[in-house]
Amino acid sequence: MGAHRFAGADGVELAWAETGSGRTVVFLPGFGGVGSRLLEHDPVRTLAGHGYRVIVPDSRGCGDSASPEDPNGYPSDVLADDGFALVEHLGLGDGDYDLGGYSLGARIVVRMLVRGAKPGHAIAAGQGLAKVAGPQGGGMNHRVLTALVNGVTIEEGSPDARIAQAFSRGGTDPRALLSLLESLVPTPEEALRRIAVPTLIAIGDRDERSDADRLASLVHGARFVRVPGDHGSALVAPELAAAILEFLSTR
Repeated sequence: MGAHRFAGADGVELAWAETGSGRTVVFLPGFGGVGSRLLEHDPVRTLAGHGYRVIVPDSRGCGDSASPEDPNGYPSDVLADDGFALVEHLGLGDGDYDLGGYSLGARIVVRMLVRGAKPGHAIAAGQGLAKVAGPQGGGMNHRVLTALVNGVTIEEGSPDARIAQAFSRGGTDPRALLSLLESLVPTPEEALRRIAVPTLIAIGDRDERSDADRLASLVHGARFVRVPGDHGSALVAPELAAAILEFLSTR
């Protein structure tokens, strides 16, 4: 394992960590963006134990990465831009690596694919079509973060309060998280149909993103699997790690 730095798309200093050795898998974290927290958990741990070097970045504004105070530090599609910057920093050429992500990380994997990334294989887990192709940045997270940033009282014991507590435990500035949400852009269905990289789309069988199968139907030749768990627990399900390992072995 190790902690490292690279320059993001606009020169902002960002952090990444790694574990294992072998073929490189760049694995992008979900919303909250602290990739280093994935190092001791599946599927990263299992991949590292089966001959892969796994790279996990901290998204800008999160973890050990810089957190620009200016909203202009979170331009449109910046997480995809930062993903490309990381691949370049690592010196990885087309086909030299595999690219995966969970939840928001999966959405950024899709963005990178439609913008020309050419990993050998791609994994988009914990994400469905509506989140990928529909309106971006809204919903409960946006509402709660806006309230936190503006100092609006959140009703104690409410669903919003539970989300606010989760953000607080994560330790990331809500302004940065709100700016990241507002930087997201949708991927139209016609762009999804043009993805040519072999792609695994996986979802928990109790995940509310129940349209992941529709996402898979639009990506040519995609493999689709359901694993046990809801949106939170499916990430660490042994079945997800096993599905990823099996998929990456089909070269």
